[in-house]
Amino acid sequence: MLTCAALITTTATTASAADLNDPRMKDIAMQIVSSAENSSLDWRGQFGYIEDIKDGRGYTAGIIGFCSGTGDMLDLVERYKQRKPGNVLEKYLPALRKVNGTSSHAGLDPNYTKDWKTAAKDSVFKAAQESERDRVYFNPAVKQARADGVRALGQFAYYDSIVVHGDGGDKTSFSNIRKRALGKAKPPSQGGDEKTWLNAFMDARVWAMKQEAAHEDVSRIETAQRVWLKAGNFDLKTPLRWKVYGDSFEIK
Repeated sequence: MLTCAALITTTATTASAADLNDPRMKDIAMQIVSSAENSSLDWRGQFGYIEDIKDGRGYTAGIIGFCSGTGDMLDLVERYKQRKPGNVLEKYLPALRKVNGTSSHAGLDPNYTKDWKTAAKDSVFKAAQESERDRVYFNPAVKQARADGVRALGQFAYYDSIVVHGDGGDKTSFSNIRKRALGKAKPPSQGGDEKTWLNAFMDARVWAMKQEAAHEDVSRIETAQRVWLKAGNFDLKTPLRWKVYGDSFEIK
């Protein structure tokens, strides 16, 4: 996961359309992502989550999968230091800078996971996780989706894409997934049909997922987002039912 950048233009989203900036809708989005990332709808229970999932990104942790190998975990711990100097994770900053860009745990083991779980009990650290999630992932995704004129489902599709792929310069980054979709369709803001556009975006996303062995299971798109798209549920109206990685979920 890499730092994300949004392209912000005018929005074609109507004022009455469902929007992920609404607190209830945002919570639904967090639950859906957590179903894929943590096999649970309880996203608030994931502040202390940390493990190496062997995807080449080092440790993956927290409510959105901050990674020691991609820079967003380093940014998070630096923000935590700013907000609470002397915290339990601050001593790992030199190591986090060294392992950035690698899968290495050098300087983190053996106590980093234990100290992360301790930090996760701190309301300051929890707030830092949420603010970094919003700054790096949620806000850029929703702003771009609104600029493209898509409603809650499309906003979520963008957000989930940034969570998994980041927005760096590689071919599978969010911006390049969107660029790939633009070769097949136009977003509503450019006069395109919303369903056609989102199908093109999801097709591009599936292609990106299949470029990495760690992401070759595309159920988070095909048995979740695509199901809602086929049903015309652009506003993510509840009840929502879906499957991801073999597990079934429902939000009533």
